[in-house]
Amino acid sequence: MNILNTAITLEGLLSQSTVKYDLSVPSLVSKALQNKEGVLTESGALSVETGTYTGRSPRDKFIVNEDSVESLINWGAVNQPISQETFNALYDKVLTHLAEKEEIFATHGYAGADTTYRLPIRIINEFAWHQLFAKQLFIRSDETPENAWQDAFTIVSAPTFKADPKTDRTRSEAFVIISFEKRIVLIGGTEYAGEMKKSIFSVMNYLLPLEGVLPMHCSANTSTEGDVALFFGLSGTGKTTLSASPDRLLIGDDEHAWSANGVFNIEGGCYAKCINLSLKNEPQIWNAIRFGTVCENVVVAENGKPDYDDVSQTENTRAAYPIHYIPNALEPSIAGHPSTIIFLTADAFGVLPPISKLTKEQAMYHFLSGYTSKLAGTERGVTEPEATFSTCFGAPFLPLPPKHYATMLGEFIDTHNAQVFLVNTGWSGGPYGTGERMSLSHTRAMVQAALQGELSQVETTQDDFFGLHVPTQCPGVPDNVLNPKTTWEDPKAYDQKASELANQFKQNILNFDDLSKDVLQAGPK
Repeated sequence: MNILNTAITLEGLLSQSTVKYDLSVPSLVSKALQNKEGVLTESGALSVETGTYTGRSPRDKFIVNEDSVESLINWGAVNQPISQETFNALYDKVLTHLAEKEEIFATHGYAGADTTYRLPIRIINEFAWHQLFAKQLFIRSDETPENAWQDAFTIVSAPTFKADPKTDRTRSEAFVIISFEKRIVLIGGTEYAGEMKKSIFSVMNYLLPLEGVLPMHCSANTSTEGDVALFFGLSGTGKTTLSASPDRLLIGDDEHAWSANGVFNIEGGCYAKCINLSLKNEPQIWNAIRFGTVCENVVVAENGKPDYDDVSQTENTRAAYPIHYIPNALEPSIAGHPSTIIFLTADAFGVLPPISKLTKEQAMYHFLSGYTSKLAGTERGVTEPEATFSTCFGAPFLPLPPKHYATMLGEFIDTHNAQVFLVNTGWSGGPYGTGERMSLSHTRAMVQAALQGELSQVETTQDDFFGLHVPTQCPGVPDNVLNPKTTWEDPKAYDQKASELANQFKQNILNFDDLSKDVLQAGPK
């Protein structure tokens, strides 16, 4: 089957003897070492560098403007259109580039643990370590490819192919392009493997809502009794850390979906941040970094010892490993409906309560807001903490209008009577630079109390600035910690910072059209 009228078809490329199919983890590690793509750490993990691109390149992401999707996509800065003609020409070039390689790699897998909604995928790469990454992150397949993959979405990744913006009509040498009609994700010019993972997540964020399923950028776990919890939060807020609990079963650490059947993991692996990783604070992640794990941009000494505190390459150091590397992972990664939903924010202004209870309307408001802070020093020119709003805690991955996802969340909360909490893992007693980071032990205690229903009957007070319902007591947490204003030496300074952040919330919510009066009034006063 010719997907496109090209000199070299995808099927022709895959029929070449240079293609290495579905190699095992040991074989891919061996290939990567042989090709000098990385080195082994003392624990046996494969440590690699991603070159110029140490994170996603959202401004280089495009969606092909095709008749079947044109009226559905929320076009704009996140979902940039690119013409079919431009895509076809670039696709030709990439296939030709791969056909000239002495060796390329291909594998098959799935996105979506629930077989009712799973998406078959093929991944084609020119790096062995990229293929290892894909094997660890996606759900593995035991089916015969030629019989099972007629409708697969195919990732074609060529990191050493550099686009020419003038002739290829891209923004830079890097590009990530999704064609929904041709079921192709085309990636080039970047060695950051996370582009593969997140492009398929973007695909699922388009396909699943059309089937009445809510895709979510969150981690999830469950107790042995079956009560399910979701953890939403942007990078650095602690969703991987807090969901990887030794007392609960891990459903997944980053991408999930909520259907009429319950919650299921979209992935088959975890992609954990490694910055400041320690055995004491995150033992499950620490112990998952072993043979078969891919460590990205972690500085490794000559003796193979990694330095997780070294940010000389990037703060976005990562470890990719299959979910079964977590000892209490749930497989298959399918569970019931959530009873508890937790929104995580790392508020560097130090004014949000460490935990507060949300109404359904407040949940929709804060879901649309997706607030956290960008810290001073993390980017050139950032000298003070900056409020960051990422719609639905995953703006770069939402092809449809944001209101669509928020409405679905509100309906699921109502239908299944889920309790929603906002948890601040950021600063207390003052802003970043003056106050202190919220104690991880206190945060764990608050999350535990929320999961066990211990906050259901606790008296609450309403916050003056944000309208949040703040518990007056929580097991394992000093009462004075729960009210952020009492932790500040200067109450007037607190009022000023709280007012500043509240106003930023108000400005951000104006970006959304046609919100109900109830949702709009659920924000800061």
